[in-house]
Amino acid sequence: MRTGIIPVLAAVALVACSKSEHKAPERGPVEVTAQNVVARDTPVTFEYVGQTQSSRQVQIVARVSGFLERRVYTEGSFVKAGQVMFQQDARPFQVQVDAAKAALAEQQARQNVADDNLARVKPLAERKALSQRELEDAIGAAASAAAAVEVAKANLEQAKLNLSYTTITTPVSGLSSFSKVQDGQYVNVVDSQLTYVAQLDPMWVNFSVSENDMLALRSDQQAGRLKLPPTGGFDVAVVLANGATFPTKGRITFESADFNQQTGTFLFRATLANPAALLRPGQFVRVQVSGAVRPNAILVPQPSVLQGAQGHFVVVVDKESRAQIRPVEVGPWHGDDWFILKGLAPGDVVVTDGMVRVSPGAPVKVVAASVAGKGEAKAMPAAGKSEAKAAPAAAPAK
Repeated sequence: MRTGIIPVLAAVALVACSKSEHKAPERGPVEVTAQNVVARDTPVTFEYVGQTQSSRQVQIVARVSGFLERRVYTEGSFVKAGQVMFQQDARPFQVQVDAAKAALAEQQARQNVADDNLARVKPLAERKALSQRELEDAIGAAASAAAAVEVAKANLEQAKLNLSYTTITTPVSGLSSFSKVQDGQYVNVVDSQLTYVAQLDPMWVNFSVSENDMLALRSDQQAGRLKLPPTGGFDVAVVLANGATFPTKGRITFESADFNQQTGTFLFRATLANPAALLRPGQFVRVQVSGAVRPNAILVPQPSVLQGAQGHFVVVVDKESRAQIRPVEVGPWHGDDWFILKGLAPGDVVVTDGMVRVSPGAPVKVVAASVAGKGEAKAMPAAGKSEAKAAPAAAPAK
């Protein structure tokens, strides 16, 4: 029995000795990509959802009741100011004009008779051949005849206006809509809308800003984190549904003083030149408002910002080339970067790729972004000695 136990004990001792003699080599520095933090004035752009609106949309209506003789314009075509769009039956109104002319001629004839009578009575009354009452009656008849003439003239002008209203024109140039009435249909002034014309140049773009965004902007401005241009200094670009940017920029020309309680937003309006009529009323677009600047802003790539139970944090490289966890307060996004409001200062070195492979206090080696993680890595200058900007890396796996 003892002879069988001895070889086993010897083998165990031999294994123990071999483990103690061959220790695992210490792990070398982890290769990461990093960039130096630089504070700089950064222009910012705010993006909202907007909708286009005609700067002048005019309802084309009938101003007199009557039968619609014909539609002159082509539906959906561009029309110019003063162009004829509809023609009503003018014959009844021409009859009214002729009747008003005849009534005017009648009143003018009566005025002539009254004037002649006054001319005969006046000298006789001066010679006491006629009574004062007869003179006053003649004066009154002449004045009444003159007033009747004026009424007849007004009736004639009204009849001419009604006749002119049978030819319906557009007061603006723009894109016409479809006709709501057909040829031969009776048009009543009570419900007389025929179509509308929408002016396309310039074009309005309405967009809304939430109350929270407005409060955040004012807070950043008061804290000195944001500089806004003077009134009217914002540039407005429009991005269409296919991602293309509209060729011309505009300016904000209207800000509603009222707060919309239903939507919780403030209404703004931008005006853009639209000479080629690329924008049409009712389109949904993305509105990009630029002109504000964040002074001395600190930006880091979005993948370098991680989030834990205590909030957002980044991994920085200290002067001993070791990784350290740094809590930060983040602001809004800026393209592929993230504004850092607190936690970083110019000169700090932030790890942009390889954060998941390091632990606090672990040694790291900053390498070029294109070769990070590969066997043959090109070393970067030591942290704090020179500024190295690395391209943003992909977001780390969670």
